[in-house]
Amino acid sequence: MGENNQVVKNKFNLKRITHSKGFSSLTSALIAILLGLLFGLIVMIFAKPDSAWAGFKFIVLGGFKRIGDVFYFATPILMTGLSVGFAYKIGLFNIGASGQYTMGMFFALYVGFMFDLPGNSHWIVAVLAGMLGGMLWGFIPGFFKAFLNVNEVITSIMFNYIGMYLVDMWVQGSSVMYVATKTRTNYLPTDVQIPSLGIKGSNVNYGIVLAIAIGIILYIVLEKTTFGYELKATGYNKFASEYAGMKGKRNTIITMLIAGGLAGLGGAFAILAPSGIAGSSMTYEPINIIAPAGFNGIAVALLGNSHPIGTIFSSIFISHIQRGGTLASLVGFKPEIIDVVISVIIYFSAFAAIVSTAFGGIIKKFVGKKKIDDNSKHNINEDSLVEKSDNNIKGAE
Repeated sequence: MGENNQVVKNKFNLKRITHSKGFSSLTSALIAILLGLLFGLIVMIFAKPDSAWAGFKFIVLGGFKRIGDVFYFATPILMTGLSVGFAYKIGLFNIGASGQYTMGMFFALYVGFMFDLPGNSHWIVAVLAGMLGGMLWGFIPGFFKAFLNVNEVITSIMFNYIGMYLVDMWVQGSSVMYVATKTRTNYLPTDVQIPSLGIKGSNVNYGIVLAIAIGIILYIVLEKTTFGYELKATGYNKFASEYAGMKGKRNTIITMLIAGGLAGLGGAFAILAPSGIAGSSMTYEPINIIAPAGFNGIAVALLGNSHPIGTIFSSIFISHIQRGGTLASLVGFKPEIIDVVISVIIYFSAFAAIVSTAFGGIIKKFVGKKKIDDNSKHNINEDSLVEKSDNNIKGAE
């Protein structure tokens, strides 16, 4: 009897999983990834049939040979992905993550070059300065949205350009930061670089550890706290939340402050990383191009369904196939082939939920059918026991 109850309990858990929103999101992402990779393979076959399979293997498996770089390049897009996803959970589309990322990077650079701080505190202060820079650039669209009802998409995307041009101007105007002969910034002092994780030939550092920790904290805040509930309620229905006593304008500004700070941290983690050359650091080249990490963050957030934990995994996956995509050049493919694959993955993720619903329906039917079969077997066993018992009684008589 106890075993039967345990079986029923397990079946109930399985049913609950297949009906959950998380299961639907996971299957949507997996379907989008499979369709995107398949489409990429087809494009490669048409482009260069003889090398298509070799190039495809590089895309799928090449990242495992450069695992340190996978985590390093995943760090900034994880932070911008968390920024976009967090704002989206509150009903805002933060398309200005690139500008916030760039501003955060500049604030981190400024502290790194202009401040002389003792010991390990230097890189910590620089990281916090990066967060402050991103928060400043996120506050402005949030203020316009809250008090003037200006669409945050318009203001945030324009602030991408404003931030990029301002940072390029400030960097080129600083003789301490900028090296004119190299058309890029100077190397940062060693004490302001984020400590390395020790993987040879890689820039990976403790930034990835901090980024993952931040993603987990965001999940806890959104799902397990009253503050997170209020923010999401404001996103679902601003008027209803205000009627319930929540302050919609304040929550809108706080959301954009947090989103901007997350993107700013992405810029700080990227620029404060030690490079593969001993004693050197990453540098910034002011070439009047919007930082692609912000737009990659949108792709990461979409693939992760704007969920903090999903965003962590999607950022690592996107970085993985990007690193593999660069290796595809060894067999004659342009690195841009990976951009095609990523674009198709994001495109399919937009409507893969429909397919995953059908897929989930098949699983639900299978679980239901299995349950019916098991119940039938259980009834048959009970009938057999009753029949056997009757025979024993007759034999005794």
